[in-house]
Amino acid sequence: MTPADLRSLLRDSLLLWDVDATTAIDGTGVAIQATDGTYHVAPASPDLRPARWFLQTPDRATANRPPRAMPSIVALLSALRNALGAARGARLRVGAG
Repeated sequence: MTPADLRSLLRDSLLLWDVDATTAIDGTGVAIQATDGTYHVAPASPDLRPARWFLQTPDRATANRPPRAMPSIVALLSALRNALGAARGARLRVGAG
C-alpha cells in the first residue's frame, strides 16, 4: 500500500467515524492531526512480520513509548478509532429470523 493509498483509506475512515481531523503524508506514513494531537500511522518493514503497521498516538509519544505494532489493517483501524474516541456504529447482524 502506498502512502497515498493509506492516506485515502484513513481520510475515508475519519469521515465515516465523523472525526474532525486532517491527514498528510509524512515520510513513509500518514500523520493525522486531531484536536488532541497528532497520530502517526506507518507500515512496518517486511523483516518485522507479523507486525504490519505501527500506530503512534499523542499519549504514547508524550510518555516516550514506541509506536504500537498492529498485525493487520483491521487491527490498525480499530485501534485508531478507539484512540480517537470515535463512536461505534450499529452492528450488523446477519442470520435466520
